[in-house]
Amino acid sequence: MPRSLQPLDVGIQIPYHFRCPVSLELMRDPVTVETGQTYDRSSIESWVATGNTTCPVTRLPLTDFTLIPNHTLRRLIQEWCVANRSYGVERIPTPKQPADPIMVQSLLKQTSSVSNTRRARLAALRRLRGLARDSENNRLVISTHKACEILLEVLFSETNRNSSELIHESLAVLSMLALSETECLVVSTDPDRVAYLISLLSHSSIDVRVNTAALLENVVAGTRSQELRAEISSHDEIFDGIIGILDYPFSYPRALKVGVKALFAFCMVKEHRHKAVEAGAVEALIDRLPDFEKCDAERALATVELLCRIPSGCLAFSSHALTVPLLVKVILKISDRATEYAAGALLSLCSASERLQGEAVAAGVLTQLLLLVQSDCTERAKRKAQMLLKLLRDSWPENSIMNSDDFACSDVVLF
Repeated sequence: MPRSLQPLDVGIQIPYHFRCPVSLELMRDPVTVETGQTYDRSSIESWVATGNTTCPVTRLPLTDFTLIPNHTLRRLIQEWCVANRSYGVERIPTPKQPADPIMVQSLLKQTSSVSNTRRARLAALRRLRGLARDSENNRLVISTHKACEILLEVLFSETNRNSSELIHESLAVLSMLALSETECLVVSTDPDRVAYLISLLSHSSIDVRVNTAALLENVVAGTRSQELRAEISSHDEIFDGIIGILDYPFSYPRALKVGVKALFAFCMVKEHRHKAVEAGAVEALIDRLPDFEKCDAERALATVELLCRIPSGCLAFSSHALTVPLLVKVILKISDRATEYAAGALLSLCSASERLQGEAVAAGVLTQLLLLVQSDCTERAKRKAQMLLKLLRDSWPENSIMNSDDFACSDVVLF
């Protein structure tokens, strides 16, 4: 049950027809399918997304996947919530309805029509951007109407080069949508288009730079060809632009999120990781690590581990005074993945430098590693921790925790 409904088991029963037949929870956004059955929107969307083509209750085939909001039932549920708030029930908010497909189609048509005035095309693009920003549902509706194909044409059209606003608005919408592999190839196979996007990474507007980085990341991640990915990432300006976004001096959470995601995508191309190091990725990652949210911190640490696998990256990280203390500190603090990446990076660094082995021990890595191998963390993280413990064996001080009575009953096999 949702957190707001926890007290209900002691004082009130949810009416049967207010529960979603799939999740059995109170419906927050009831919608009706063609069979006449009503479900919570998130539940029926998940049902369809997993490949089901029948109505969960009637088992009849669904030929039309249009979801019709059941406003009457939603209002009844809201009234019931208000009437029972003394039992701890919170009123469900009125959900934002997905964009009307017909309206989206009309906006895209206005955008693509060169016979329309620039003002009309801009207005349509701005409306699309607002819809895309509102919800994931809207982005899905927009994407199903070949929006990316239309917007890419607007973005790269030579006739629009004199209208920077059209280009920037189409870029803003594209940065929020998922491109298909075919659409990624439309960009990645055209050197002129790649070069144009790279030039936008040095634009005076941070929004243009961030949106460009988001689109480039999307293109590289969606392109299967290793040769094409390597060709795109061979440009020094890409790494300079991404690091510039990460180093943006003012608070801009989206810049951090897009920047680290793009940096990770380009560092997946092994042959050009040294370019990231040369552009200042090491300093940007270590200095910004405390500012990242959980998912972004995981990507940042994954990138650190990737860069530690090349000599120039390992050397640069070893020269930064905060590298080892920060990596030790994040073990078991963020997530299992973050712990695994931090342990992997420490293993690479300590394998290359005895000095860093001493720094890691001084930072308390032994305690962290012992806790890690006894935790529920991933097997790969435990394996890296065990390898690191073995590597640091000669660096253990005589009065270290390894000889402490606190670990006399430990099930950790010492090397």
